[in-house]
Amino acid sequence: MNVNLSPVFENYIKQQLDAGLYNNASEVIREALRMKMQQEQVYQAKLDALRAAASAGLQSGDAEPFDLDSILQEAKDTFEGNA
Repeated sequence: MNVNLSPVFENYIKQQLDAGLYNNASEVIREALRMKMQQEQVYQAKLDALRAAASAGLQSGDAEPFDLDSILQEAKDTFEGNA
């Protein structure tokens, strides 16, 4: 397989090789592809979790009305140890 790279990527690979971080260009490309695959897996896991949370939220029913004063008083009581 042959891959054409822009000068920016070619320079980056050269810098990595010159720094002694990799032995050849193939190693740099393989590492970049591994990182991209890992990034996609993390993204998919986050997306799946978000979808599950959204689904759970939708299935939990309608929101109930609340009284801000009651919530603030409950928080105050909890903070002061009165709960």
